[in-house]
Formats: sequence, structure tokens, C-alpha cells
Amino acid sequence: IITTNYRIDETGAESEAIIEAQLYEALNSYYANPMDKEHFFTDTESGLGLIATRVVGPTIADDIKVAAIWAIVMSLIVIFIYIMIRFRKWQYSLGAVAAIAHDVIIVLGAFSLLHGFLPFQLEIDQAFIAAILTVIGYSLNDTVIVFDRIREYDAHYHAKRPLLQIFNGAINQTLSRTFNTSITTFFVMLIIFLFGGEVIRGFMFALVLGIVVGTYSSIFIASPVTYDSRNDKHDDE
Repeated sequence: IITTNYRIDETGAESEAIIEAQLYEALNSYYANPMDKEHFFTDTESGLGLIATRVVGPTIADDIKVAAIWAIVMSLIVIFIYIMIRFRKWQYSLGAVAAIAHDVIIVLGAFSLLHGFLPFQLEIDQAFIAAILTVIGYSLNDTVIVFDRIREYDAHYHAKRPLLQIFNGAINQTLSRTFNTSITTFFVMLIIFLFGGEVIRGFMFALVLGIVVGTYSSIFIASPVTYDSRNDKHDDE
């Protein structure tokens, strides 16, 4: 079964004819005994011809795009509120959201820039959305662990050490845990990427890349943003 989805901005018989011609030319070469064009579009019972088509009009596509944007915005708001409640400071929320936005932008940018250059498909589909959500969850979990140690150090040394030393000490304490966890997860994802087959290769590529950026964003994005936004950097000068 070969399923092909085309998104067009115009509808009508002329557009459908162009798409049908492109489908026939692209898929007919895969047959051991090429089919003529008439049987390709009418022979649905044998399973050798075109089984079904689906047209996603521009109105439906725009609705999906708007819904996706609202879903992302609401998710970021919920994450912001959750981190703020847990750590009692909005600066932690700002750092976590900045790290998540960084991770999503890097993975999405890699898919856009490398599309057509790699020997496997990099498509923005349901599997990619699932990979992005997985990366967000992984990155957020890693960020929360770093923030927990920063909060612990801050409670013990707030009146004794400058905030910069508190952040550095807390991050250094979590480095071994962060790298050990990330490296083991990375190798598992890499093995699945190499030997899991073509169907899931794009999905696994997003996860492998997401683990890398999610690991360093917790240290180099979330923590610095939190530190820079706090106004109690006593004796740091």
C-alpha cells in the first residue's frame, strides 16, 4: 500500500488532473509490470491501483495550523505556571520555557535545512510531532532536575555565597548525572536509528538530535536565563 498526501492551495478539476499525473508518473515505475493510466485509477479491488485519495483544502489546513499554534501557546503557559508554582520564582519558569523553545526551534530547523540532503525522509508529520513532544518532556525533566539542585544550594548558601557561585556549584553537581543519563539514552536511540528501518528513521533522527540539544539547553540555556533574570545577585560584582 502506497499512501501519498498532497497539500494544494487551489482546488478544481485542473489541479486534480495535475496531481493525478504526478502520482501516476511517480508510482508507476515501482511496478514490475507497469499499469496503464486508466487501470491505475480505476482498479481499486485488486489493490494494485490507487486505493484512495484525500484532498486537504486550504481552509482545513489553516484551521489545523491555527489549532497547532494555540496548542503550543497553551502548553507553554501551563509549563510556565507549573514551574513557577513548584520553584516559587517566575525566573525558573522563564528559563524552562526558553530552553524548550530553543529545543523545538533547533530540531525543526534541522529538519528544514537537511530535508533532501539526507538519505532518508525528513517529513513534518504525526511522527515528527510525537518526537517533538518527547523531546520537550525529556528536556523539561532534565531542566527540573538542574533547578532542584540550584534551589537546594540556594536555600543552604543564599547568605554565604554569591548567586553565581551557587548556580555554578549546583550545575557542577548535576553534570555527572546529566551526562550519564543522556549518553545512555543517546546510544539506545542511535542504535534504533541505525537498525530500526526506514519507516522510523526520521522519527529517531528527531529524538537523537533532541536528546543532544535537550541536554545542553538545561545547562547553557535554562540556567543562564534564570540567573540573568533574577535581581538578587548579591555580591556578584
